[in-house]
Amino acid sequence: MIPRRYAPFVFAFFMALFMSMLMSLVISIFNVGLVSDLPFIWLKAWLFAFVVAFPVTLLVTPLVRRLVSRITS
Repeated sequence: MIPRRYAPFVFAFFMALFMSMLMSLVISIFNVGLVSDLPFIWLKAWLFAFVVAFPVTLLVTPLVRRLVSRITS
């Protein structure tokens, strides 16, 4: 089991993994359509998106939590 002190990194990893997977698939289909090499195009886009999304998620999560706490009661 992963120690609780790593929870922000585990959260960021899975959030970036799933969001980059879904968004890269949707954007790939939007840009090229349902073509025969879509899996290759999507995987290439997903790898790039995940490399960007993981550090961005680590940086943005604390800001988003503060924003949410300010606008909710």
